[in-house]
Amino acid sequence: MRPGRLVAGISLLYYALMTDSTLAAPSHSTAAPQTKTVSAGSSVDSTTFAIILSLSFCHLLNDMMQSLVPALYPILKENYALSFAQVGFITLAFQFTASMLQPVVGMYTDKRPMPYSLVVGMGFTLVGLLSLSMAHSYPVILLSAAMIGMGSSVFHPEASRMARLAAGGRYGLAQSLFQIGGNMGSACGPLLAAFVVVSQGQPSLAWFSGAALVAMMILFQMGNWYRARLAKGASAGAGAKKAKKIAAPHGLSKGRVAFAVLILVVLLFSKNVYQASLGSYYTFYLMDKFGLSIQTAQYFLFAFMFGIVVGTLLGGLVGDRVGRIPVIWFSILGALPFALLLPHANLFWTGVLAVGVAIIVASAFAAILVYAQELLPGRVGLVAGIFYGFSFGLGGLGAAGLGKIADWTSITTVYQVTPFLLCLGLLTALLPRLPGEPKNAH
Repeated sequence: MRPGRLVAGISLLYYALMTDSTLAAPSHSTAAPQTKTVSAGSSVDSTTFAIILSLSFCHLLNDMMQSLVPALYPILKENYALSFAQVGFITLAFQFTASMLQPVVGMYTDKRPMPYSLVVGMGFTLVGLLSLSMAHSYPVILLSAAMIGMGSSVFHPEASRMARLAAGGRYGLAQSLFQIGGNMGSACGPLLAAFVVVSQGQPSLAWFSGAALVAMMILFQMGNWYRARLAKGASAGAGAKKAKKIAAPHGLSKGRVAFAVLILVVLLFSKNVYQASLGSYYTFYLMDKFGLSIQTAQYFLFAFMFGIVVGTLLGGLVGDRVGRIPVIWFSILGALPFALLLPHANLFWTGVLAVGVAIIVASAFAAILVYAQELLPGRVGLVAGIFYGFSFGLGGLGAAGLGKIADWTSITTVYQVTPFLLCLGLLTALLPRLPGEPKNAH
């Protein structure tokens, strides 16, 4: 099928979804107090699934395009005779704009919601991809990587706010579905790179600009929906004045809220570093310990990535029913035994344990994010910026540090040390209990 026909087909399908009143009709239940968890018997129809699934699909495209950048490193290093330090600066340019700028963007959009900022953000990604495909100098490569990262920093805060607005009270489910798109994009990006970019070279990056165009068309339609909701005053952060009027129902002091957010960042940091250690070095570990071929090791990695998708979805569903803190505790106590056993298992049980760890560790993400949103009502963009951007960036730095440990010792040593990172999850005991969540209020 030609790219033009594919884009047109996807656009028509999306238009049909968005114009279906049974799917896209705004629900007044989103105006309910943020701290109340919807009961198990709540109607599924109250969740605007067309918006959430569309955001998830755009998240898939966004993270897929992001993952193409590191896949291009071997080609760039060879074509431009780059040193490893120069390759590291490409990562720094990308990570700084993709991760560290997200909290800034989130704070700004909390005060001034921008319904069409997602289109602008995806436009940065589009320009960055096209520029990188045609780059013939190192400065242009750096600028292109920074623009792709900037597109991501604009996308995540407002997209997370829209997912919460469309959740119909099922905030954990909405954030899980949204995050699954990103997980799938990160997983399929390297495969596309292997089949297309590696074989066709740097110019083939331009072919993926079609994905950015599709995302921009979808995001423009969702911008119309978002603008209409803002006009009705349904947004939780519809401006600075309104944000100031949102009283935090938990009644915690600013100091306790800041302390709780810090704990959540540490929790997500520990999980991201451990998860990144498996995602980044798992194939090397299998090849080194069991002598697997690259292709066979990739099958194990795919099973691990699939486990992350399953865990993310289950964590959101369960968190809406039993509360956020129980899910966070389960993620710690359930994953730690598997993680400790993994370095000592045979090949079969290594695969089983890795998938189990992936499911359990990933289950906490939506719970942590929604808990943070309830700590900071009206600051959805800031929360998304911190947890999608800043904490993921710190996790990436931690994973790089594990690579140094592997160079100094062995990859097996990394898998013997990293499980103890999960022990930081015991800090969950210091989190304050919020009212309105099942099994959290006594």
